Amino acid sequence: MKRKIAAIDVGTTKVCTIMGTLDSSSGLRILGVGIAPSHGIEKALVANVTQAKESIRQSVKKAEMMAGYRLDSAYIGVTGKHISSMNNRGTIAITKSDQLVRPDDLKRVLDVALNIKAPADRKMLHVIPRAYMLDGHEVKNPVGMHGYELNVEAHVITAAVASVQNLTKCINAVGIEIDDLVLEPLASAEAVLTEEEKQAGVLIADIGGGTTDIAVMKDGSIYHTSVLPVAGHQITRDIAAGLGLSFELAEEMKKKYGSLVPAEEEEADKIIGENGHSVSYRDLCEIIRARVEEMIRLVVLELPRTDYARLIPAGIVLTGGCSNLPGIVELTQSITRLPVRIGIPPTLNGVSNALLNDPAYATSVGLLLWKMKNENSASQKWVETRQTGIKGFFASLLRLFR
Repeated sequence: MKRKIAAIDVGTTKVCTIMGTLDSSSGLRILGVGIAPSHGIEKALVANVTQAKESIRQSVKKAEMMAGYRLDSAYIGVTGKHISSMNNRGTIAITKSDQLVRPDDLKRVLDVALNIKAPADRKMLHVIPRAYMLDGHEVKNPVGMHGYELNVEAHVITAAVASVQNLTKCINAVGIEIDDLVLEPLASAEAVLTEEEKQAGVLIADIGGGTTDIAVMKDGSIYHTSVLPVAGHQITRDIAAGLGLSFELAEEMKKKYGSLVPAEEEEADKIIGENGHSVSYRDLCEIIRARVEEMIRLVVLELPRTDYARLIPAGIVLTGGCSNLPGIVELTQSITRLPVRIGIPPTLNGVSNALLNDPAYATSVGLLLWKMKNENSASQKWVETRQTGIKGFFASLLRLFR
C-alpha cells in the first residue's frame, strides 16, 4: 500500500519541499519538488515570520502543482547554533527471575541515561541509543537475551524551544502539520554517507548558506553533532566588503567565478566583470580561500577528540551548496591530511532527479531517507513503549514547541 511522504528543508538561502510516495515494493518515488528563495531566515533561524512564512508557502505551492495534490503534513529539518548534543550513559539491573531483557528494560535504561538536568528553555529533539552492553559485552539488540546488568550509551540532542517554536509557527501557518522534527546533519548523513564510512568513523560537514552542520558517525551510529553559524553567506559578505560590491553581486560572482584551485599566473591576473562591475580574479579567489580555510579549521576544532585521525579514519565528506566550490576537496585535504570527498544525494525514482542530484539538496533528500530508515529503529521502538505512544509523544513534544 502506498502512503504519502514529504519533507520541508527551510534553509537560509532556499526552501525546498519534496513530496512523494512510499511503499514496500517500489520504495520511495518523488512526485513533486518545490524550491523557492528563502527570506526572513538568518543562520537557519526565523528572523521575520511573515517573510519566512511566504517563502515556505511558495515552495509548498510549487511542489503541490508538480505532484498534483495538496500537502497536508511533512517532516521538517531543524538546525541552528541553538542545537547542542551530548553522549550520556545509563545502567540498570535486570530484576526478573528469568534474567531476560524485555522492551520495558530498554525504556528503563534509556530513562536513566536521560536523567540529565536541562534548562527550562530547552527540550530534547532526538534520543539515539549508540550502543548496549549486557554484562560487559556489547550487543546490538539485547531484547530476548539473558543477563544481569544492562548499559546504554545514548546520543542526546536538545534544541531551544523558542527557536523551534518560531519555525513550527511558520509551517503551521501555511496549513502544514508536522510529522516529526529531524536534526539536519543527521538527514544529510543519511543521504550521502556509506555504511562502511559510518562504521569506520567519518565526519560530514554540510556547508550551506547560513550554517555548517556537522555530524560524526562511528561504529555505525551517531557519535557527535554540532552546528557552526558560519557558511556561504559569510564568504559572500567578505567578498562584498573586500571588493566593494553589493551582497547580491558578490554572491553572483562567487558562484560564477569563485575557485579554491591555485590558478596560473596569467589566469590569476585577469579582470572579471558582472553587471558593469570589474574586479580582480586573484582578489576574489584569495578572499574565498581565506574564509573557507577558516571554516575547515573550525570544523576540525568542533571534533570531540584531538586525535581525529583515529576518530574519523574514513575522512571527511563535504556536502551542501558551498561544497560545489572548485578546489574545496584539495584545500580540505591539505589542512586535515585526511581523505575527503564530495557527498551527492542518491538518484531517486520519480521527477526532478537531475535537480536533486546536487550536494545543495543533501538535507532535503536526507530528511525522507532518515525517516524511512529510522521508523522502526531502537530509538523509535523506545518511544513507542512510552504510555503516550509514538503519535502522542511527538504531539506533546510539538505542543511544547508551539
